[in-house]
Amino acid sequence: MNVYKIAEDYLKEGKKGMFATVIRRIGSAPRDTGAKMFIGEDRKIYGTVGGGRLENDAFEEALNLMGKDITKVLHIRMNATEVAQDGMLCGGNVDILLEPAETRYIELYNAIDHSLEKRKKALIITRFKGDKLSKTFVGHDNTIIGDPLKEEESGYVALYMNERNPVLINETTVFEPLVKYSPLYIFGAGHVSQYLSIVAKLVDFYTVVIDDRAEFANRERFPDADEIMVEKFESVFERLSFTGSEYIVIVTRGHQYDAFVLKEVLKRDFKYVGMIGSKRKVKIVMENLKDLGFSEELLRSVHAPIGLDIHAETPQEIAISIAAELIKERAKT
Repeated sequence: MNVYKIAEDYLKEGKKGMFATVIRRIGSAPRDTGAKMFIGEDRKIYGTVGGGRLENDAFEEALNLMGKDITKVLHIRMNATEVAQDGMLCGGNVDILLEPAETRYIELYNAIDHSLEKRKKALIITRFKGDKLSKTFVGHDNTIIGDPLKEEESGYVALYMNERNPVLINETTVFEPLVKYSPLYIFGAGHVSQYLSIVAKLVDFYTVVIDDRAEFANRERFPDADEIMVEKFESVFERLSFTGSEYIVIVTRGHQYDAFVLKEVLKRDFKYVGMIGSKRKVKIVMENLKDLGFSEELLRSVHAPIGLDIHAETPQEIAISIAAELIKERAKT
């Protein structure tokens, strides 16, 4: 989810919004550092910082701070009792940085958006002393946008630009790298998805696992996933970004859900989409989509059955065949 593009749109329309970013995690909290969401003044949420109490507390405090130009670190501490009462599967301690989207940083947000779209490395430096905020964007070519880079920070740029997750270098400054990972949305949290999440991460895909069942889509089953979204397939598309660079793998638990997800994906821009299933199933789904008005050219772009033909049978082999096809398609760019 590219929350920076959403923030740009809000600001250009004269609307307010707040960013929420996980800057510290201790224990088994559901999302890693760098997880981010945007909360609009219209109470709409884009992205996620983990669901449950985490998300609700961040949401409520963001609304409380909305329009006040105040930056705040929200400290959330969850013991076992609180986790059980909340119905969450993970506990731990989390610090969430709440910062206002500001018109003075529209050029900076645009630079971030461009870097993410073009998969160019960059670094965001966010300083939040007291309730004050300052931000600097450093591009892969050392372009600087926003507030000036401090002399003592310049020596850290090359080091932290190659990190995977944000680094809290002191209690008031975060270095947040933008790395050129390919976004991969995996619809379905079954066995194939488990292995695909592991393999895709090894070859630099940013993996987002999506399912409506918390007992399947959780950190215990997907420790390597970058994001886990537990939400109904019918509503999750409102929270996903489609810029034309996304890779989509559809491996849900049923014919009905596969067909629905594919229909929704085909309405959007994407880089790759593949759907698991027998030739008979694929034929039925394609005929139904054709009856709904989708063009033959668009339907031919769907990789179904999914994966390279390596005579894969086990979930592990199927995952490898899918990952190989993803690599092959990415190499065409």
